[in-house]
Formats: sequence, C-alpha cells, structure tokens
Amino acid sequence: MPANTNPIFSAKGAIQWNPAILTAANTAKDGTGTVATVFTGNAAGNSAGNFVQKLVARALGTNVATVLRVFINNGAVNTTAANNSLIAEFTLPATTLSEVAAQPDFTVPLNFVVPAGYKLNCTLGTAVAAGYALTAIGGEY
Repeated sequence: MPANTNPIFSAKGAIQWNPAILTAANTAKDGTGTVATVFTGNAAGNSAGNFVQKLVARALGTNVATVLRVFINNGAVNTTAANNSLIAEFTLPATTLSEVAAQPDFTVPLNFVVPAGYKLNCTLGTAVAAGYALTAIGGEY
C-alpha cells in the first residue's frame, strides 16, 4: 500500500473539555476506573479523526500535589484495561488560592491524531480539594 503523499491539515480549530471539574483520585495505571474524557476523535462527526496539539490543566484553587495521567482509549469501554494506553504523566504541584496572584497553567504537549471514535481520558493520582479544569486544543480534519 503506498504512503499518503498528500498530507492533510486541520480545517478548523477543535477545543474540547470535560465539563466536570476533576477532583477524585484514581490510582489505576491502566485507564480503568473513573476517568474524565477530555477529547474525542470524531466530535464533529468526521471519519478522519481530530488532531490534538496539547492538553491544558488549570488549578481552580488550593490543591495538594498530584499527578495527571493521560490515557488514549480505543473507543470501547474504559473498564477493560486492554482498551486503554497510558501515554503521558505530568506532575501537578500543590497550588494555593489567591486573589492577587495568578494560578499557573500546566500544559502537556501531545501533537498526534486521535482516530475517529478514540478518546483521551484523564485521571489524578490523589484527590484534590478545588480541582482542575482540563482543556484539549487541536484541530478538526
């Protein structure tokens, strides 16, 4: 089979997020358990998938240190470990709520195509109080 000689580029931006604030701990390293789905490969109904450039985690107040784990799921149930693959981990330091200093954002560079039907799921290693808002930024084909 010949390789694709005509590269495709995103036709428009794709910004996706999970409306729930991520606060709960999930110590499973296989993508099972409670996860936050942040990005899907066919959110616009396209069959080519979507490109995900980065994932941004934003602390929403005072939190203890934890780790953000990012899994790719093949579109099936995440309760079966074989459907998930851990692709990134990112340390999130303790944060303190302030009305005079900005909370930092934490960016995980990804830069790959999420096939149609696949999902990016996230978990936290320890429970946090205020939580994190997770936003994925990419493009639709």
